[in-house]
Amino acid sequence: METQAPRRLSLTVTPAQSGEKIDTLLRRDLHLSGTVIRRIKQLEDGILLDGVRAITGQRAAEGQVLSALVSDPYPRLDMAPTPGSLDVVYEDEDILVVNKAPGLPVHPGPGRPDGTLCNHIAWYYQQTGLLADIHLVHRLDKGTSGLMVVAKHAHAQEQLKLQLHTPAFRRLYLAVCDGAPQPPSGTVDAPIARAPGSVIARRVDPEGQWARTRYRTLRAANGRSLVELELDSGRTHQIRVHMAHLGCPLTGDFLYGTEEQSLISRPALHSARLSLTHPVTGASMCWELPLPPDMAALLA
Repeated sequence: METQAPRRLSLTVTPAQSGEKIDTLLRRDLHLSGTVIRRIKQLEDGILLDGVRAITGQRAAEGQVLSALVSDPYPRLDMAPTPGSLDVVYEDEDILVVNKAPGLPVHPGPGRPDGTLCNHIAWYYQQTGLLADIHLVHRLDKGTSGLMVVAKHAHAQEQLKLQLHTPAFRRLYLAVCDGAPQPPSGTVDAPIARAPGSVIARRVDPEGQWARTRYRTLRAANGRSLVELELDSGRTHQIRVHMAHLGCPLTGDFLYGTEEQSLISRPALHSARLSLTHPVTGASMCWELPLPPDMAALLA
């Protein structure tokens, strides 16, 4: 398998930029953070001016080409490549958007060293000869399906994390819940904290962290409702906790509602729409996925 070239960002110095220090150009025009610059300036090919190693204090002249290495020079040791199915929705040199399968954990953890989404991505990179790392921008619960973006290098991750909980980065979820939320549309503004005696469960708690969820009921059938939700914050289990707080836990939610393996093997939650501003090009991007079959069957 042929190894792909490492990712570099470059610019050709304009008359207006002529005489500027390289550090200024990296920060202002390539939008690199101080953390990324400190890392790459230690590398032999981290910062190049017309193909020659340069230091951040140098000044660039009109017509010269400045380039910076943003690929990670060393692979992460905690992401052992594990064969597994990976549904790639979109990919370029900076980001990977996947449709995460329900029941698939996102990240390795204690007692779970492999077999996760991150391990499958590491395997995909290895098989395709891609020099990239796995930088999480946001996460989905193990049971949640749908759209998730992963940055391929630290610079992309930093830029996307700056967008979180702003209009530039929007996540729309679909959920099937038991009962019918009242009112049918509204906002749940209720702090969330860890439930006493549990390392997993959360609950609404006045002393908890601020959490707000906007919801809208789309339709109802079989004593359940299909609800569209958007987060203004990103707390653990936020949608599940807030829907249970409304008295309408997600169908199949073993932790906050009733486990119903005969109906669905997971909490009925799906990341259906994701929009963001590309971390390098600045382009507006959006992806959508339909309601998965196991959730659609609950309303049939």
